[in-house]
Amino acid sequence: MKNFSAVFKVGTRKSPLALIQTRRALDNLQALLTGIGFQDIPLDSPGDRDRQTDLRDTPGNFFTRDLDEAVLDGSLDAAVHSAKDMPDPVPPGLDWCWLPWREDPRDAIILAPGKTVEDLFPDGRIGVSSDRREQYCRDRFPTMQMACIRGNIEHRLEQLDRGDYDMVIMAGAALVRLGLEERITEWISLEDLPTPAGQGVLGMSFRAGDPRFEKIRSLMVTAVTFVGSGPGNTGLITRSGVEALQRCDVCLYDSLSDSALLDLLPPLAERVNVGKRCGQHTVKQDEITDLITVYARRGGRVVRLKGGDPGVFGRLAEEVEALDALALPYRVIPGVSSLNAATTGTGMLLTRRGLSRGFTAMTPRCEGGGIGSVDAESRGRLPLAFFMAVGSAGEVSRQLQEDGRWADEPAAMVFNAGGDNQTIIKGTLSTIAEQVAAAEQSGPGLFLVGAVTSFGFRQDLGALAGKRVLLTCSEALQEKASGLVWDFGGVPVKRSLIRLTLAREAVAAVARCAEYDWLVLTSPVAVRCFMQALAQTSVDIRSIPKLMVCGPGTGRELADFNIKPDAVPEQEFSAEGLIQVARTVLQQGDLVLRLRSDRAGTELLEQLRQTGAEVDDMVLYRNEPVRAGEMPPFDAVFIASTSAVAAFLDQWGKDALAGKTVVAIGKPTAAALANAGVANVLVPQEATVEASLHTLAAHWVANQIISGGNKDQTIS
Repeated sequence: MKNFSAVFKVGTRKSPLALIQTRRALDNLQALLTGIGFQDIPLDSPGDRDRQTDLRDTPGNFFTRDLDEAVLDGSLDAAVHSAKDMPDPVPPGLDWCWLPWREDPRDAIILAPGKTVEDLFPDGRIGVSSDRREQYCRDRFPTMQMACIRGNIEHRLEQLDRGDYDMVIMAGAALVRLGLEERITEWISLEDLPTPAGQGVLGMSFRAGDPRFEKIRSLMVTAVTFVGSGPGNTGLITRSGVEALQRCDVCLYDSLSDSALLDLLPPLAERVNVGKRCGQHTVKQDEITDLITVYARRGGRVVRLKGGDPGVFGRLAEEVEALDALALPYRVIPGVSSLNAATTGTGMLLTRRGLSRGFTAMTPRCEGGGIGSVDAESRGRLPLAFFMAVGSAGEVSRQLQEDGRWADEPAAMVFNAGGDNQTIIKGTLSTIAEQVAAAEQSGPGLFLVGAVTSFGFRQDLGALAGKRVLLTCSEALQEKASGLVWDFGGVPVKRSLIRLTLAREAVAAVARCAEYDWLVLTSPVAVRCFMQALAQTSVDIRSIPKLMVCGPGTGRELADFNIKPDAVPEQEFSAEGLIQVARTVLQQGDLVLRLRSDRAGTELLEQLRQTGAEVDDMVLYRNEPVRAGEMPPFDAVFIASTSAVAAFLDQWGKDALAGKTVVAIGKPTAAALANAGVANVLVPQEATVEASLHTLAAHWVANQIISGGNKDQTIS
């Protein structure tokens, strides 16, 4: 009997494929969410009972109906489906997301064992189950007969093997999940046969508004990023906006955006034109909003690229409110408005000393397209913004009330707007000055008056729910780490406490690397420093030796340079795992070059030498402490090296970690914290930035679910 603080019943179809892929997904969830159990409940759906009807003639919920009805009536907490089987839209009362554990989306040709495509007869029979597969076969095998095929994977293979068909086409992912990869005769490229967006993906449905599964979903999705593109000039988008475009998977863009901005997108990013111009709507606003929520729930990084500044006449509120309603996280990156371009950019400055102390901005257009009044009374109801008014908030409030603004009109003071220490104080005209004085805030403040100040973006969405995560890693890791914090709905607080520099002897050591049989790199940072040093030599990249790394994270870093490691641990992603691999691949007398940080110890070196290999040990890069100044406010801290531990404790002391959540990138870093008396440190299975921040996010999600659930539930 295994005890869990909460257990969820999750439905699945009864087919062998459904049972296998659902159990694997639930095991992955269970591994993420400590203390939470998932029980799979097999059920039928119409598609399991009816194996005769051509799938092209079946309703959208053919394989999901009974499972989703059980979720709606409370018999199940959730259901797992093949994502391509889920109806669009899902039934009322349900919400959904795609799960991140995905297989190859391509279709595959399956023939009888030992057969090849060249063995097919011109009048052979092909089993197909969709129009797109049939059209592909008609184009490639024009003389062969097309016939509908039904049944689960095993049943289709039986029909093929007994000669009912000479060839069938199926999703390769299904065969991979069943361990039947050997039955694949030929993979079909996506260029030749595009597949549905959800092929190879699993989806999960649950009751709309269920806070437990909204929290679980927060680990499966990334925050939608709204980006202001500027007023038509690529040079007027912000640096943060450019970074968001460069790492997105899908971009929904306006006609007002400079089309050259799309060149910033990754090559495989999906581009969706949802642009609107006055009187010419390419896509209606409610359709745009629906698209945003659909793409967000699929789990990719979504950028909504809007012209100018999205908060100035940009319909931003409607799109954000749709995400709020679904508890989906988002981030807004302001943009340069056409107002700035038309005034600051032309010399018609809106504020000029001795002439103008402010301005009014409004539109004559009303909701529905009509023209509204722009008279003095209408202008007098507009929100007000006062710059440099922290010390005079009381006097400004008094004058406004004397001029007719009411005492309980909402007001706010925003300190350090846009910074990672931004603070908002809300009140009314009659209370705001006293509240500001009591807050004892420092830094510039913007005083806002009007009903709009009673609104605000939700800060509690995503796995990190607006928590401030202090990132102490080097500048080389800051971009990746901060992007992941944003993805999970947190606020990155970037304070590098160490600086990485190439060691003086590194370039000379790398220049001789071709003399060795093996090269050992134990972190993504080591990969980047190695490539930096390699670029300063005349070494042909094709002559570098075989590469041994300590985990897939380091392997992925090599993949960015189109290099594949030759030896990677399968499970223990650490120095221990690397030694296990080394014992299987190193031969007596092999020449090995280990490149490391100046802070790395000699234990790995000694264990490598115990294999019988001749190992040279060289410092590749050095860690130098950086003074970060006053400690910022934070809820959690990510520490990526033992040197960062020393730098943190030296600057801010151990007491600064009291009551904070601490995540260490690996066991050596956690050990350094433990030696300093810091306990209860989170350590990911894999020593990477991604795994560390995912561990932090999952820790908070599990705690939130358990704190609101029944702690007496168990499952055997």
